[in-house]
This record gives sequence, C-alpha cells and structure tokens, in this order.
Amino acid sequence: MCGIAGACGNTIEMAAVERMTGALRHRGPDAEATWRSPDGDAIFGHTRLSIIDRTASADQPMQTPDGRYTIVFNGEIYNYRELRAELVGYPFSSQGDTEVLLAAYARWGHACLDRLLGMFAFAIWDTTRHELFAARDRFGVKPLFLTRAADGGLRFASEIAALHAAGVPAIPDEVRWASFLAYGRTDDGCQTFWRGIESLPAGHRLTWRDGTLATGRWYDVAGRVDGPFDTRPAAEVREEYLALLQTSVALRFRADVPVGVNLSGGLDSSLLLALVRARHGHEAVAAYTFVTGDAAYDELPWVRRMLERSGMRLAICGLTADEVPDLAASVQRHQSEPFGGLPTLAYARLFERARGEGTLVLLDGQGLDEQWAGYDYYAATTDGADGALVQGSADRPLRPECLLPEFGALAAPLPPAERRLDGLRAAQLRDVTQRKLPRALRYNDRASMRASVELREPFLDHRLFELALRQPPERTIGDGTGKALLRELAAELLPDGLALAPKRPMQTPQREWLRGPLRPWADDLIETALARRGDWLDASAVRGAWQAFCAGKSDNS
Repeated sequence: MCGIAGACGNTIEMAAVERMTGALRHRGPDAEATWRSPDGDAIFGHTRLSIIDRTASADQPMQTPDGRYTIVFNGEIYNYRELRAELVGYPFSSQGDTEVLLAAYARWGHACLDRLLGMFAFAIWDTTRHELFAARDRFGVKPLFLTRAADGGLRFASEIAALHAAGVPAIPDEVRWASFLAYGRTDDGCQTFWRGIESLPAGHRLTWRDGTLATGRWYDVAGRVDGPFDTRPAAEVREEYLALLQTSVALRFRADVPVGVNLSGGLDSSLLLALVRARHGHEAVAAYTFVTGDAAYDELPWVRRMLERSGMRLAICGLTADEVPDLAASVQRHQSEPFGGLPTLAYARLFERARGEGTLVLLDGQGLDEQWAGYDYYAATTDGADGALVQGSADRPLRPECLLPEFGALAAPLPPAERRLDGLRAAQLRDVTQRKLPRALRYNDRASMRASVELREPFLDHRLFELALRQPPERTIGDGTGKALLRELAAELLPDGLALAPKRPMQTPQREWLRGPLRPWADDLIETALARRGDWLDASAVRGAWQAFCAGKSDNS
C-alpha cells in the first residue's frame, strides 16, 4: 500500500511533485522517491508501505528493463503469482506485485485490467508515446485525484491534501457542498468538495497525451449482471459462492507482514472469521474490535463468543468521549472531505492499535450488505427507489431549510437509479456505485492509511458481486430479511448455537455523546461554521435544529 503522485505537461516542476510526495508520507513510511522522464514531460513521486517483497528491488517508481514504461502504484494485485506465471520471458528482478503489474501492462496494454484481481490506483508513463495511462480498481477501493492546469497539464495524487500541497487552491466547490447538505451526495461521480479537483471514478481509466485528457469506464458491474436471473439450484450457487469466498480470503492473506482481522459481532464478521479459521486453523492471526464502553452499542460479548476456542488473540480498542475532539481534527485532516462521524474515529483508533502492535494488514467484512441486500430498507424496494441515507433514525436525515435560499439553489440531486436492472438490484447498484460503498471505502482508506496500515476487503471481489447480483430476489430477500442465501451458507460454516449480535445501524453512542459530554465541543464547531459560512447557512435555522436535537426532539445525530 502506498501513496502516488505525479504531473505531466510542459510547465511541471519537481518541487511541486516532491511536496505532493511528502504530503503522502503517512501512506508509505518505508521508502520515498521521485522520477523524471527523459523527455521531461512527466514526473512521478511515490511513498511505499512495504507489504510484499520488502526489499529495495520492489521500490517505486519502477521501470521496465528497456526503460519504456515507468509505474507508480498504490494497492495490491492479489493474483500476482498467477499472472507472473503467464508472463513467460519477462526478466523479473523482484518478487513483488508491482513488477508483475508493470510487466502485464507491457505485455497486454489496457487489456491487462480485466486480468487483475485486486485493489489499485496506478499510473504508467510511456516514454515512446509520451503518454500517461492511469486506472482505478473496479469498486474504487484505492483513490486517485486529478487537477488540470490551464496549459493542459495534469497533476494526480492519492489524496486531495497532496494536491493542495502542490499549490492547488483549497477553495470549496459550492455546488458539491450544497448538494451534500441538501441531498446527502458525497462520493458519486468525479466531483469532489474542492474546486478544480476531480476524482477518477471507480472502474475508470484515463490517458493523457500532449495536453489532451480522455477518461472512460473499463468495468461496469451493471453490464456484467444485466440479463436473466441465475436459476440454477440454490445448493449449486452456494457451492460456487463458497469456493469464491475461500479463494478471495486466501488471496488476501498473501503478505510478507502480519495479517489480522477486524471484527464486529454480526454475520459478516462471523463469516469472515469462519473462513479465516478454516484456512489458518490456530495460526497466530490477531483480531481487532472497537468499543466505546456503552453496552447498547458495543459488540464485545458476541465477538468473544465468536473467538472461543479459536486461539486467536483479541485486541480491544477503546474510544472515549474525551478523545474525540483531537482525534476528529486529525482524521479530518486526512479525510479532506466530510466523513462518517464517531464510527470512523473508532475505526481510526483501531488502526493505530494494529500499527503499534506490528499488524500491518487488516481484513474486514465490507461489501456483503450491498451484495445480498442486507440493509433494512431493501425489503421495501420494488422500483429502485432511494434507501435511507441514515439508518437507525426515525427522523429525516437532511435539513435543507438550514441553507440560505441562494446557496440551496445550487444543489443538484443524485441522478436517477440504474434502470437496466429490476427494482431491488437497481437499489443495490446505486449503493454500490453512488452511495454507501463509495463513501465507506473513502472513510476506511483514509482512516487506515493515516496509521500506515493496509486494509483489505475480501468480500469486494468482483466475482462475488457478479454472482450475488444475478440471483433472484427470493435468494436475497427471503422471508423479508436480507442475505437469505448468505445466511444459509453461514449456518453451514458457523459453530452450532453461535449467537450473533443483532444488526445495528448505529455503532457508537454518537447521539448520547453529542447531547452529553461532547455538547460544548459541538456548540463551538457549529458557531465556528456559522461564522465562516454565513453565506451558506441560516444561523437561526441551524441553531434551532441543534437545540431540538439536544432537547431530544430529534434522534438523528
């Protein structure tokens, strides 16, 4: 896992790329380097978190032996060993996945993307064509941000803050902010919260040459599942899905550093744990979970039951209210955009603990809710209608009346749901591509990389998604409860009598802390926002909404 940065064009400066690279040091504390192309049209920067082949032979930027191609790469190619076996004749000088990716591009060009199993954002400079090629993985686990210069030049980096460090002004994009505050839009498309900075969307690639930038989609999950439902016997589907799960988990244990798992007490974590135990038995795999000291939210009792007789060491990572202000400021500096509240802070604390103990790779269970319709609103979805932006609250999630009319008029709603698919799958697809998954992946990437820890998502293998999204509704929403087929599979894998924690839309006592010990802190933040953004916010409406929440008249924190 790493940080990448670069620039191409006629007026690029090494100093700017060095500043970007330095701003990404937390993503890769083990090595740092820059490279300038012989023609002077491109400069790359890289910071390395060494996970596979920890020797200097796998450092970046990395070139092909003939010097034609140079790569900077952030992520992991999990099937690098299998691809390496196909690349017969390439003179490999390392044992890592970066060189395999570079060789794959040299051999197959853009077509190499379809062969990759992994999470990635990478850029390659072709010194023969004087061309940049860059791509992002299918679901956007790894980020890539861009800014275009007036003269046609291009800069890119793994984080927004790196582009700001290179001199891109930190000017808020008012349309994006208005759309977020009025409609809850965050991580759909290419727009960010900062003017002049774009995100390359998930599953997209780009080319830049002579000042001309072209982008396009290389992976379309809707297109891959559009068609008749899978009508094979359920037992046959379960067998295929289980085999894919086992392969996916095995691939994500490929590392030259310790690997651990993040656990809650629910179905997804339990299934992940069962798969890890089936493969690794009583090997030393550390487990991590976070707690806040509130029994209404903490899942520690269920986690402990899951780990009984496993031999796995459990690290309990606590978060207290008095830690929140300083931790929130630190996490915000790394997020650069709005993030998911106290659960993200608790996750950040967990990654700090893992790093301190030398566990540099963690696995978690992200992705099954979207695959198998695990959110409660899916059961009522028949026409692709929006699901709840916020779960665990009977109150409305947005307060557009708190915006001044001129600012609120800038807001744009989320585009219509994908209509190629039926209602339930359209809602799932929206969560995969526009709503829940993109924002969760952003929160988690920045939180983990802030602590220089690599987070891997075994359930985000595209083959799992494609198989799940081809299943008829009765295998997804069985008796009105989501994850029907997945629950059948889990019943076969989990120990008899294992009780799982109930599905909890709220993971931390955010409501209670904001009304209680964190209220003075929140008061100060709100007043600061009103002072800074008097042209956006109706101060009277904002204060009224906050007071109603504190008085218990609203439960949406």
